[in-house]
Amino acid sequence: MTTPNTIAAMFESVCNRYTGRTDKLVYARKRGGQWQGITHDELRLQVEAFALGLLSVGLVPGERVGIVSENRMEWVVADFAMACIGIVDVPVFPTLTASQLADIFQDCSASAVIVSTRLQAQKIASVLDRMPSVRRILVLNDDAVVDPSFLTYASVSDMGRQNDDATTRRSKISAMIQRVHSDDLLTLIYTSGTTGQPKGVMLSHGNIMANIAGGLAAIPMSEADVLLSYLPLCHSYERMAGYYLAFSVGATTYFAESIETVAENLQEVRPTVATSVPRLFERIKMRVEHTASRGGAIRKAVFDWAIDQGRAWQEGDRSLLRKAMCALADKLVFSKIRDRTGGRLRFFVSGGAALNVDVGGFFNVVGIPFLEGYGLTETSPVLAVNRIGDQTLGTVGPPLPNVEIRIAPDGEICARGPNVMKGYWNNPAATSEIIDADGWLHTGDIGELDNAGRLRITDRKKHLIVSSGGKNIAPGPIEQEVLTSPLIDQIMLVGDGRDFCTALIVLDDEALKERFRTLGSVVSDVVSERHSNETKRLITAELSAIQKNRSKFERIRRFAILDEPFTVDNGLMTPTLKVRRKAVEARWHDVIETMYKDIHE
Repeated sequence: MTTPNTIAAMFESVCNRYTGRTDKLVYARKRGGQWQGITHDELRLQVEAFALGLLSVGLVPGERVGIVSENRMEWVVADFAMACIGIVDVPVFPTLTASQLADIFQDCSASAVIVSTRLQAQKIASVLDRMPSVRRILVLNDDAVVDPSFLTYASVSDMGRQNDDATTRRSKISAMIQRVHSDDLLTLIYTSGTTGQPKGVMLSHGNIMANIAGGLAAIPMSEADVLLSYLPLCHSYERMAGYYLAFSVGATTYFAESIETVAENLQEVRPTVATSVPRLFERIKMRVEHTASRGGAIRKAVFDWAIDQGRAWQEGDRSLLRKAMCALADKLVFSKIRDRTGGRLRFFVSGGAALNVDVGGFFNVVGIPFLEGYGLTETSPVLAVNRIGDQTLGTVGPPLPNVEIRIAPDGEICARGPNVMKGYWNNPAATSEIIDADGWLHTGDIGELDNAGRLRITDRKKHLIVSSGGKNIAPGPIEQEVLTSPLIDQIMLVGDGRDFCTALIVLDDEALKERFRTLGSVVSDVVSERHSNETKRLITAELSAIQKNRSKFERIRRFAILDEPFTVDNGLMTPTLKVRRKAVEARWHDVIETMYKDIHE
């Protein structure tokens, strides 16, 4: 049997494999408080109908079609439908503004846009005059028809079913699948644009299929696995690792209701594999530690003892006594922590940002291994990942088997392989800047390879702070180090072109209240207490202890405590929870300037 070399062929192959399997779910979502699943046969019928419907309304292979939607079953159906008939989809974050949507869909000359809700439909309707190429608007929710010309998802699917029986529909789609080639463009994914204008990353069917092959050689997954998906499907990390990769092996994916319900959904779904960004893991660890500290002196002592036993085991003490102590620690503490994630997790996959070594070590101790990976949208996206049995904290593991990694003389990580993008849409100049004549993609990240070939990321090249004294400072490791303080929830280092480093800090209010309680004080108004002299002394002491091994030029000399956190909604974080540094600097420009006033060396 020929190995599929396109997403379209993979879809057909997997559906053929599970034909007639009413006991096997491919996806599930929650409706009316109950989880409802869908089989491969049901998914295939929906994909075929919608694909033929798209052709019925005048769309043709090679055209670009936008998707503005949160995670939902219709997103998956639309994506597979377009892949099967050669249409290029352009998925974007639904948090984008109307103007941002217009910029993207005008740039790629989109022929149609699929939107989910009334809000998204209104945004698109307000900028239609800026997108002259858009001929059709399709809405997923019936109440999102804000203009008579808009078509509903249901009506387009009905058009696809109208003239043919199921056998004929399948034959038509199968014939079109055969005409899709590996080098054909599958998707345009616009970079999040933390700096500058977003660029359309051109990923072919072959790019993604190569990444699936490399991923499966490194990450053990099978049809027995159950995944919980909550990251945006429009982001390349979740689309590959939590969507295409899982589908290719026949695993079952449950879509979380929202990011706010992940903790609850973990216990309901009881996944065996979960993909996430580090921020979720950091919050789980903090909540576990907070619960232990609130449980009284004895409970806290038992928790700390258990962690000590686990760490000793992880560090190589495999004596019979330590083994017995770890078994007791598991019964008393670790098993209860694992139960909070459903109790069946074989491993977490972490990506999208650097994982704090302390956080990864904590989960390894409690018996939930971490496979931290690294990649870029431009590389489909995975380049490297840790392996089961060799989760070396502080690294992102060795490259995938079909990926080459080298470190440039200036420390920049360069990658080459079949997963590297075709280029940026309509932007050959930007393409040539990132991909050299030998096919090496310059990632913009700084790193090193250890003796075993594992990759370690030290920072983002474009985020390097260069002090006025000419010192290069990588903010990422310093920020991760400071976040080990339970009092500090978020931080952003400042210092480019300055004499010294300062920081904008968002406190963890609950941790602050708890610290005051242990000091014998009761805090009734945590908002006002954030800026008290005692709080500033506490943070100063935390920073001093954390930074004692840092060079003088790397140390945070001053800090400002903010009342507003960095969030996606306020535009200070990307949808994958990375801080938009320039946006934060602009928002608190005056605060930053104040930190640099009246300083005498």
